[in-house]
Amino acid sequence: MAAQSKIHFLFLCLLFLSLFWFIPIGGLTKEQELDRISALPGQPPVSFSQFSGYVTVNEKHGRALFYWFTEATSLPHEKPLVLWLNGGPGCSSVAYGASEEIGPFRINRTASSLYLSNFSWNSEANILFLESPAGVGFSYTNTSSDLKDSGDKRTAEDALVFLIRWFSRFPQYKFRDFYIAGESYAGHYVPQLAKKIHDYNKGHPHPIINLKGFIVGNAVTDNYRDSIGTVTYWWSHSMISDRTYRSILKNCNFKEDNKTSKRCDDSVNYAINHEFGYIDQYSIYTPACIQLKNVTTAVRSLRLRNSLLQRRVFGYDPCSENYAEKYFNRPDVQKAMHANVTGIPYKWTACSDELIKNWKDSESTMLPIYKELITAGLRIWVFSGDTDSVVPVTATRFSLSHLNLTVKTRWYPWYSDNQVGGWSEVYDGLTFATVRGAGHEVPLFQPRRAFTLFKSFLAEKELPKY
Repeated sequence: MAAQSKIHFLFLCLLFLSLFWFIPIGGLTKEQELDRISALPGQPPVSFSQFSGYVTVNEKHGRALFYWFTEATSLPHEKPLVLWLNGGPGCSSVAYGASEEIGPFRINRTASSLYLSNFSWNSEANILFLESPAGVGFSYTNTSSDLKDSGDKRTAEDALVFLIRWFSRFPQYKFRDFYIAGESYAGHYVPQLAKKIHDYNKGHPHPIINLKGFIVGNAVTDNYRDSIGTVTYWWSHSMISDRTYRSILKNCNFKEDNKTSKRCDDSVNYAINHEFGYIDQYSIYTPACIQLKNVTTAVRSLRLRNSLLQRRVFGYDPCSENYAEKYFNRPDVQKAMHANVTGIPYKWTACSDELIKNWKDSESTMLPIYKELITAGLRIWVFSGDTDSVVPVTATRFSLSHLNLTVKTRWYPWYSDNQVGGWSEVYDGLTFATVRGAGHEVPLFQPRRAFTLFKSFLAEKELPKY
């Protein structure tokens, strides 16, 4: 009888729990359905669900962030959730991460249709793309001054609010293994948001955001060491002369925040305007986008000095940024994605020049956050495409070396499809890897190798040695 009573009690408990979860999820299904994408214009048939829409992060200022969520191609209820952030600051994860790198679709040259990627990361995880901060892509604010004083702090705060409210809309993903990924200036966004979540979770005995770790590529990390590493890359890859190299090192004070000089600016400008040539600085060995050569170039930001240095550089080969801007400005695409519902008074662009020019706060180094989160036990991977001259591999290596981590697995070549995919070294608390032949956007230039790296990260396995 005692055994039967226990079985009966367990049955009632399970019944209660099933009802407990079913009721709130059922109540919120309508909210999810409002964000469901039935099909994008020109999209091939797919088996997975996708959603997009807005989450308000600040009612007083009217700030709302736009997301695009692609569930895993199989077993989405079992696979982890990964948030992807692009950098800039001020560049769109929809334009780059979703449409050029790790998303399921690519945009054709005429922006008339989509085709499937062979190495979409949503075959391994549920992928959430966020346009952050407000003012990027479809994300907006009703307070114009927000665009004049954005920075690291508010971006992290708004991203945390977004996640908390997004999980309320999609409660089936609460407590799911959760990772953050990104590249470039997301070398700030990703660890800063990870720290925000880590601190938030300390005050909650059963936190809904089950943060396991993060992975960042060609990441802006430490002003001083990034700057030295960048100039060293230029010189070691014969992009600048010995004379210019010595002039930059002599005249540029990389150690002091916001410290610059005319001689420093002149040296850097000479390198860019007279020695670089017409190359894609984000991938120095691939052809530049000829479509942009005689057109106004996009302004990108690069942390060269300890303040943001604005530089005029060219787009990615094969001009796929242009295809994204054509596609996402189509009214039928915006309608299908539930985007631009407030009638934003400007065109959707891959990057916001206004945010880039007016970025107000930017931490000089991420290394203290790395140390804290390594101690907390998070899984941390950093990777570098080795043909990027904007945030090059030397910059990342110089910065990470200052952590003085203990080596667990010495430097070795790793393999993808029977070829050397890059090189890796595993430390106590962090894995570093290069990706051979990849530019700034690693999954764009080396999709198979990036996919191998991502799978190894999720599996918590070292990159394959053969």
